[in-house]
Amino acid sequence: MEELAKQCCQLLKNKKLTIAFAESVTSGALCAGFATVEGSGAVFKGGLVCYDGELKKQYLGVSDTMIEHYTPESAEVTRQMAIGLKDFISADIVVAITGLCSPGGSEAPYKPVGTIFTHILHQDKSLAYRDVFSGDAAAVISFAVTQTYQNIIKLLKSY
Repeated sequence: MEELAKQCCQLLKNKKLTIAFAESVTSGALCAGFATVEGSGAVFKGGLVCYDGELKKQYLGVSDTMIEHYTPESAEVTRQMAIGLKDFISADIVVAITGLCSPGGSEAPYKPVGTIFTHILHQDKSLAYRDVFSGDAAAVISFAVTQTYQNIIKLLKSY
């Protein structure tokens, strides 16, 4: 993961772009990865860990209706988290992530434990991802962070 975070930072520096994160399931792991990269202050604006739904509502504009209709761990809520983060932190790229790393959330047959939703906004691009990983909570979070860094790298290399 450390190498992927470095690669993300270097690509962001090369393109003179900044990034911010809204994290639920990963609880700050994406931000922590960026914070350990030398020189990341040039590209990393910060992040918001909003594990609790009340924070998603208060700071990112997620409505009660949206949570009730789609659940806190959903593509729709993740998209709104990204939109809300863009209003909260001025960054060129914003990334939001939610999901289920252990039982007790909104898991269902169509959304098992291990399901992760990620949304990335950059300019006119709105990229939604849904992945399902296996393993314990630590493994799911690790896979989610790795996949998110890879998605950011893919976006940055696309132009």
